[in-house]
Amino acid sequence: MPANGKHRRPKRRPLARGIALASTGGAALVLPLVASATAHAAPRTAPEITPAIATANAAANVSQKITESLPAAPAAAPKTYTVVPGDSLSMIAYEQGVRGGWKVLYRANHSAVGDNPSLIHPGLKLTLHRNSAAPQPKSPAPAQKSKAAKPAKSSSADRASRSQQRTAPAPQARQTQQAAPAAAPAAVKSYTNDLDGWIRESLDVMAQHGIPGSYEGIHRNIMRESSGNPQAINNWDSNAVAGTPSKGLLQVIEPTFLAYHVPGTSMDMYDPVANITAACNYAADKYGSIDNVFGAY
Repeated sequence: MPANGKHRRPKRRPLARGIALASTGGAALVLPLVASATAHAAPRTAPEITPAIATANAAANVSQKITESLPAAPAAAPKTYTVVPGDSLSMIAYEQGVRGGWKVLYRANHSAVGDNPSLIHPGLKLTLHRNSAAPQPKSPAPAQKSKAAKPAKSSSADRASRSQQRTAPAPQARQTQQAAPAAAPAAVKSYTNDLDGWIRESLDVMAQHGIPGSYEGIHRNIMRESSGNPQAINNWDSNAVAGTPSKGLLQVIEPTFLAYHVPGTSMDMYDPVANITAACNYAADKYGSIDNVFGAY
């Protein structure tokens, strides 16, 4: 017989044995339970929160809540500018830093300015472009007005000061105006006290009243009627017989003299100027002018 040898059983994983009861009708069966002895992996644990991380998280939450509770900032209202004497759209755009210049400013205020951008008047309120910034001049101001750069928004006092500077005359000009003497009154025209002077003065009075006549026409009729004697009187013609003799340089009867007397002259029929102007006024009414009279009239 072969010698009894020892046979080794292969190693197996240890089994956990147990007993379970299974009901089969009325009898109870005892069944062994075998469970693997392999250990399960331990569950993962949450990362450790340090005090510094907790503080940072709390601060972030508070900042977020404050930001959410703040009201939205209102939109910035557009700036306005009040026109003062001497202003122009180009200078306002330059001084106030309007991007795009006077054309942008004009388009924004077309309804207020009207169709002509050159016609702006003091007191007109202009709305400045929303993108306007404080003036940052990179080149000299336009030749129209040379000034140092100013803040975008001028105060009322600044505008009033600029207005006074534009409108007030220069000191030298004021001194010149004060030093200038008052205009001398027009010299009073004088006439000689003779036939030539009487005719010339009568012509000036007639011109003021629109009565036609010339020096030659007056002189010609005077020489025929009275030979230049202002005291001449006709006591023999039909007028004299009727009680109204002809008198003066142009031999005018009293009713005619009173009817055609020219205001501003004497009421004396023998006054040379009064007699000539009344007779010429009558001749203009009856004949168109004393120049048209060549005989008794």
